[in-house]
Amino acid sequence: MLVLQILIDGFAISALYALGATGFTLIFGVSGVLNLSHGAIMVLAAVAAWAAGSVLHASTYVGALIGVATALVAAIVTYFLIVQPIQRSSKIPHEEKEIFVLTGTLLWGIMIQELIAYFFTNNAKTVLPIVEGVVSIAGVRTPSNEIFTAVVCCLVILLLWGLVNRTRTGKVVLAASMNPRGVTLLGYELTSVYVVVWSIYGVLAGIAGVLLGMFLGVSSYSVGPLTASAFSIVVLGGLGSVSGSLIAAFVVGYLETLTAYLVSPAYRTIPALLLLVAVMYVRPQGLLGRR
Repeated sequence: MLVLQILIDGFAISALYALGATGFTLIFGVSGVLNLSHGAIMVLAAVAAWAAGSVLHASTYVGALIGVATALVAAIVTYFLIVQPIQRSSKIPHEEKEIFVLTGTLLWGIMIQELIAYFFTNNAKTVLPIVEGVVSIAGVRTPSNEIFTAVVCCLVILLLWGLVNRTRTGKVVLAASMNPRGVTLLGYELTSVYVVVWSIYGVLAGIAGVLLGMFLGVSSYSVGPLTASAFSIVVLGGLGSVSGSLIAAFVVGYLETLTAYLVSPAYRTIPALLLLVAVMYVRPQGLLGRR
């Protein structure tokens, strides 16, 4: 029974991590940005969905849409307010811009975290689930919302794959990740491509954040662990590799689930971080990364 419970719970949390890390990886693959405000944007989406239901008395569906929309706006603001000014600055040496972007997004994430704590306290917030009830899987009672979470994450990832590989916009984004200069020579404005990518990221982070709020609940203290998990996943999978991130998400998700059940939930992130250190020594480019 315990083994099956770990398999079910691990799959749900891994699917959530995969969804969040996919957007994180997409941004890096196209624009070369490691967004360290990732966890803050996810938590902001969950808290917005919670506030819409608890404060504004909106329906569960409306609350979820408000949460996703909030993450979308936050992602666009992050790009125009933090990332783009640094990338375009003539006063910052080109070789130092990456560290400035890392620092800028980190500080921006801390600001969002503190704003959430100021307006909504540090107490955990749980978003009302869209699907209620309990189902039995081979004798293991599992919340229906947990199954719903895993299914939605998988469907959204499949839709993203279809968008990138089957639409004109997706192919331009894919081309920009391979050769940004070539895309500009074809007449596409890179800023427009980046806005599309950050918008996709905002939607993915928003969906992941709202589902996380329904599944486990979040607080302002969740920002750091979520960002650390996403960073671990993209580095473990290989910077810029979506396939690698998907594999790494399930490795990290199951490691955390095993640790939570067999050791203590307080130590759930430690094995994944130790694995990350080991991989950086053995294969610095990650599982499927090229750089």
